[in-house]
Amino acid sequence: MVKGSYLKLPPGELAKRAKKAVAMLGDCTVCAQECRVNRLEGELGICRGGRLAAVNSYGPHFGEEDVLVGTGGSGTIFFTYCNLSCEFCQNCEISQLGEGDEVPAGELAGMMLDLQKRGCHNINLVSPSHFVPQFLEALNVAAEKGLTLPVVYNTGGYDAPETLDLLDGIVDIYMPDIKFADDDAGRKYSGAVEYFTVAKKAVKKMHGQVDDLAVDGRGIAYRGLLVRHLVLPDNLARSEKVFEFLADEVSKDTFINIMDQYYPAFNAVNYPELDRRITRKEFREAVDAARRAGLRRIYTGFNKIF
Repeated sequence: MVKGSYLKLPPGELAKRAKKAVAMLGDCTVCAQECRVNRLEGELGICRGGRLAAVNSYGPHFGEEDVLVGTGGSGTIFFTYCNLSCEFCQNCEISQLGEGDEVPAGELAGMMLDLQKRGCHNINLVSPSHFVPQFLEALNVAAEKGLTLPVVYNTGGYDAPETLDLLDGIVDIYMPDIKFADDDAGRKYSGAVEYFTVAKKAVKKMHGQVDDLAVDGRGIAYRGLLVRHLVLPDNLARSEKVFEFLADEVSKDTFINIMDQYYPAFNAVNYPELDRRITRKEFREAVDAARRAGLRRIYTGFNKIF
């Protein structure tokens, strides 16, 4: 079984990274929102996360990509809140309405260890961008107590370069969701200034750390980049631009999951252009655009196209 990269760090390095990340909370630049509030003293920014991590739930998840699930499931930890404010969020109860509870580092570490005990193949951090310092604190504790599983960083793509640098050699699988190839759409629908500009830099840095997705003999991913992209009505996400960026600036062997499960959740009803499901034609057009861009590892939830 492949072990997490963090076990290869020099003694004390994980604790050092955690300390540096926690210090960032005092003038918070942990994510790309750069709110610069003092989370150590209880000030809250856009994400509404404080000094402690907040978690909605955790457990083996069998609804992720096959390369993450295997036979034991992906060990998901669903963090409460988000550094994005997506008007169509399908997990809005968690990300926007704040369902969940604050947990100290020891308790978060215990969740990771429990997921390993239950046979999961990885630790899958869902929406972790605003809680990276707290995760690093907990990982340091968990590693000392025997955690060995690879770490999956399951993000909305709006990540700060300095924070990603702290995760270098710690995260094994980066799984960003590139939501839009249009900065104006990112601001309007997700409350993120220069969303695509930021996401492109972040994804390139992620790929530079872990390279293309690699799988073991069981077909389970243990390292690399896996990108998700949700197709929106009327191509509001400019999907073809996402695929062209990945093929031309990252790698034509980028593993891309093109998702068709959009439905008008949360506040989407307030936007006529978002207030419907996508059509099969729109989805096929997105997949065709990925092929034209030259991407070679396209996953559509029900099959793979190479």
